[in-house]
Amino acid sequence: MAKKNKVKKIKKKSKVKKKIKVIKKKSPEKVKKFKQSQSTKEKTPLTKTYKPDEKIEIKKIKKQATEKRIYDVKDFVVYPKHGVGKITAVEKATIGQIEIQFYKIFIEKEKLTLTVPINQQSNLRPISSINQINKCVAILKSKPKIKRTMWSRRAQEYDQKINSGKIYELAEVVKDLNKNTDIIADQSYSERQLFEKAYERLKSEFEAVLKINSDDVKKKMDKALGRNQNPLETA
Repeated sequence: MAKKNKVKKIKKKSKVKKKIKVIKKKSPEKVKKFKQSQSTKEKTPLTKTYKPDEKIEIKKIKKQATEKRIYDVKDFVVYPKHGVGKITAVEKATIGQIEIQFYKIFIEKEKLTLTVPINQQSNLRPISSINQINKCVAILKSKPKIKRTMWSRRAQEYDQKINSGKIYELAEVVKDLNKNTDIIADQSYSERQLFEKAYERLKSEFEAVLKINSDDVKKKMDKALGRNQNPLETA
């Protein structure tokens, strides 16, 4: 009986040895596969992250090109909320240890001086060309658009067009609110205010582009609008 027990013990030891050998043979292959899988995973995300970064850089360059327009002293520019102004100076100032360059713009109609930093001049635009002025004259000659919506809503739309800084929208407001006469009774107070605001803004840009005096510009615009009636003659 003692011999049989010894034989069984020897068999158990041999099984253990075999298992250890099998593990040693397979482990280097698993290590290689694991390293290969890690190397492929590390390569793929790098190519993905570069693409969006490149697109963002291109967009930034485009924005900088439009914002960095250079104006000289005595140039006319248009600030949407105030109309045509003239650059009187280009000055520098240090704010928080940062040097900032800005324009001094004088709005003659409002007797107002604006300070606009050069790197924040997206609201500014140059004055229109002669071709754009001629197109505005054609808009003034066309028929006004009659809308049946409430006046409060139309007044908001007209005010937004006036403050947009776009000369064609400004000409449309003048055309739509024109009554072909200077008689105050033909217009309500709010209509008259919006009309005069848009009319003066458009007239000031006509003066700057055409380089003629205020009276000649008024005659040109009134002729296009058909405002030839004189209240003294009709009385």
